[in-house]
Amino acid sequence: MTRPTVAVFRPDDERAANAISLLDELGVEPLSDPMLAIEATGNQPRTDADYTILTSKTGVELLDADWQPGGTLCAIGETTAGQLREAGYDVDIVPEEYTSSGLVDRLAAEVDGARVEVARSDHGSDVLLDGLEGAGAFVHETILYRLTRPAGAGRAAELAAAGDLDAVLFTSTLTVENFLDAATERGLREATIEELNDAVVGAIGPPTAETARERGIEVDLVPDTADFEVLARRAVGLLER
Repeated sequence: MTRPTVAVFRPDDERAANAISLLDELGVEPLSDPMLAIEATGNQPRTDADYTILTSKTGVELLDADWQPGGTLCAIGETTAGQLREAGYDVDIVPEEYTSSGLVDRLAAEVDGARVEVARSDHGSDVLLDGLEGAGAFVHETILYRLTRPAGAGRAAELAAAGDLDAVLFTSTLTVENFLDAATERGLREATIEELNDAVVGAIGPPTAETARERGIEVDLVPDTADFEVLARRAVGLLER
C-alpha cells in the first residue's frame, strides 16, 4: 500500500531531520523541501532595554553565551520560551496567543515610555513594532539572522502541481511565500494552488494560515498550539479519515 506523501519546508538542519523522522513514524512518506536558509548576521540584542523580546528558537540559538537581557524577557510562543530556558534564561512573559499581535495585547498596558528591544529575523512582522510603538514604547530592532530561499527549492511545488502531494505543512508565512515563488518560477503557480486545494493543508498558526488564504490556498487546519509535532499529527489524522 502506498503511503501518503506529506511535504515539509523546514530549514535543512535538525528541524528537517526531526520532521522527517516524525512523519515516517506516523506512517506517511515525508518530502523535505527546505524553503528557508538561515544566514546569521553576528548581531546581538541590546542589553539596556526594559523589555527584551525573542521571537524564535533560531534567534535564541544565535545568542552569545555571555549575553544577558535587560529587564523583562519575553518570548512569542512556548517553543522559543523553552529554548531560552534550556539556555539558562528566566522567561518572564509568554502571551496566551503565540503571535505578534498576541504579545502586543499582553504588553500594551505596561510599555508606555519603556525601552523595548526586539531581536529577530529580517522578515519579522511590522505588527509587533507598530503595535508596541502605538502603545508608547521606544522600540529598537536587532536583526539576528536573514532568511533566504535555498537554491533549487521547489520539488514540492512540482509534485503538488502534478497532484502527487497528499498534504503540506507550512510552518511560517515565509514558507508559504517561498513555496509559491518556486511554483511561479516553474510556471506552475495556478496548477499548484488548484491541486493543493484537493490536499490537506496545515498551517502552524493564524498568520501563516492568513498568508496562505490570501494567496488562494484553502487551509484545512491550524492547531491551537504553534508546534510542529501537533501540526503533523493533526494533518496525518485528517489523511486517515
